[in-house]
Amino acid sequence: MHARPRLQRPSTVLVLALTSALIASVFVLAAPPGFAADSLLSQGRPATSSSSEDSTLLPAAAFDGNTATRWASAEGHDPEWIRVDLGASATISRVKLTWEAAYGKSYRVEVSPDGSTWTSAYSTTTGDGGVDDLTLSGTGRYVRMYGTARGTSYGYSLYEMEVYGSTGGTTPTPTPTVTPTPGGPGVPFGSHTIPYASGILRPTGAQATLDQKVVDYYKAWKAAFVKQNCGNGWYQIISPDADHPYVAEAQGYGMVITATMAGADPDAKKIFDGLVKYVLAHPSSITPGLLAAEQNTACQSVNGGDSATDGDLDVAYGLLLADRQWGSSGTYNYKQLAINHINAIKAGEVNATTKLMKLGDWSSSGDAYYWISRSSDWMIDHFRAFRKATGDTTWDTVRTNHQNLIASQQATYAPGTGLLADFVVNTNTTPKPAPGQVLEDANDGKFWWNACRDPWRIGNDAVTSGDAKSLAAARKLNTWIKGKTGGNPNNIAVGYSLNGTQISSGSEPAYFAPFAVAAMTDSGSQAWLDALWTKMINTPFTAGDYYSTSIQLQVMITVTGNHWVP
Repeated sequence: MHARPRLQRPSTVLVLALTSALIASVFVLAAPPGFAADSLLSQGRPATSSSSEDSTLLPAAAFDGNTATRWASAEGHDPEWIRVDLGASATISRVKLTWEAAYGKSYRVEVSPDGSTWTSAYSTTTGDGGVDDLTLSGTGRYVRMYGTARGTSYGYSLYEMEVYGSTGGTTPTPTPTVTPTPGGPGVPFGSHTIPYASGILRPTGAQATLDQKVVDYYKAWKAAFVKQNCGNGWYQIISPDADHPYVAEAQGYGMVITATMAGADPDAKKIFDGLVKYVLAHPSSITPGLLAAEQNTACQSVNGGDSATDGDLDVAYGLLLADRQWGSSGTYNYKQLAINHINAIKAGEVNATTKLMKLGDWSSSGDAYYWISRSSDWMIDHFRAFRKATGDTTWDTVRTNHQNLIASQQATYAPGTGLLADFVVNTNTTPKPAPGQVLEDANDGKFWWNACRDPWRIGNDAVTSGDAKSLAAARKLNTWIKGKTGGNPNNIAVGYSLNGTQISSGSEPAYFAPFAVAAMTDSGSQAWLDALWTKMINTPFTAGDYYSTSIQLQVMITVTGNHWVP
C-alpha cells in the first residue's frame, strides 16, 4: 500500500473521471425542400426539463397537442431548458414554439444525437413571445429549447413545442436513456437530464456502456466500504487506510456518491438516510451543526471531536442532492438540514476576514493555522450550490475569492504546470505554498496527497458551469500533465513539486484519475481522455484503499456526464 502521510489534526486523509461519450456529431444540413410536408415528430414523446414551476406545469404538457396546458420553468432563473426525445435520429426542418406570457428573449434551439452533445440549429437574442415558427435544419434524436435570458421576471413557459421533420433512412439504434418515474429519484443515474457546458468531452463509446462501467465500479466500492458496524440504524463509510476507521471526509463522499447513484441502486435512499442519521449523531464539539472529523471502531468521536472542512462541504452538498432526488417531506427534511449545515460551515469553517476555507472549526483567530487553507477544500461547484440553496451572497464572495486564489497561485508559483500546493499559508497577506510541514508532512507545499484531488474539484465546476476561470485553471493543468507524460497515463507519478519535478514513483488512482476531468475541458484531448478512461477501468479495484477508489469513482461519475449541481 502507498505511504500516505498520517494526518496530524482534524483533517482526514486526503481525498473519475473521463467521460465524453458518443461524440457522434450532430450535422447541420442544408434545409430539405418542401419542409411543410414533414411530419410532427414530437407530440406525445418523452420530455424532460431543467425545472418545473410546480407539479401541474410539467414538460410533457408542451408536447400533448393541447394549447390549454403548458410547461413552466422555475421563476426568476437562467438558464432553463426543455427537451424532447424523438425516439430515433431525425432530420429536423421546423420547430414551432407557442409561448405563454413568460417567454424567452434569448434562447437557442439545439439538437443532439445522445442527449449530451448539443449543436445549435437556431438562436436569437430578440425574442418577443407569441408564436415563433422557425425554419431550421439539423439532425438528432433530441431537440431542446435552451433559454439564456427571460423576457419577463418570471420563468419560461410554453403551451406547445412542436418539432417537425422526417425519420427516413437507416438510423443507429438509439441508446436507452433513463428518465425519471413518478415516485422515483428526480435525477436518476444515467438520465443525463442536466447537461454540461458546451464543448465538454466524454470518453469515446456508447453512453450506456460508459454508465455501466460506473455502476460496476460503484458496486465494488459499496461492497468494500459501505458498512453498518455500529448499530443504531446507522450506515458508515469505512476508511481502512485512514488514521481512523471513520472520518468525515468518507461520510461526505458516501452521501454525495449515494445520492448521485439513485436510480441505479434501489437501496440508495436507505443508505443515504443511514448516513444522515450517523452524521447527526456525531456533531462537532465546537460547532454542533458540523460533523466531528474522526471516529474509532466503536463509532465514538475522538481527537477532540472537532470538524474537518472537506467532509462538511460534501455533507451539505449531498443533502442538496438528496432534496432534488427525493424531496424533503420524508423522514428527513434534506433541504433544511442542508441549509443548517451550510450556515454552520459559514460560521465555523469560513475565515471571516479572507472568506477562504479554514482547515476546520478548530482553528480560530490568533492560532498558527488561522491563515492556512487547503487547496482540495476549494470546491467551486459546491459554493455555487450553497448560494442557490440559501440565497446568501456571501457564497458568491467565497467562490470568487477561491477562484482568484487558484489563478494567482498558478500564475505565481506554478506558471509552467498549474499545480497547486496541498496547503497555502499567509492567506491574509501574500498567500503562498507552505514552506514545509505546516500540518501533515514535509510535502505540504507541494502537489501531494491533498492537492491530487484539485484537477477533479476544479474540473467539476469547469464542466458543469463553463466558467471561464475554472476552465482556464483546468486547462492549464491538463496541458502540462499531457505534455509531461507524453500522453501516457502510466507516467503520472505520485506527487510533484510545483515546478513539475516528480516526488515518488508508482501509479495511484488518486493521482491519475482526477486529471481525466481536466482533460474533458480541452477539445484537443479526446485521445488523452480515452487513455485515462482506459487506465481507470483496467486498474484493479483495491478493497483496502478507500481513498483512491473513492476518488476514482467520483471521477468516473463526472467523466460519464453524471455529475450535476443541485
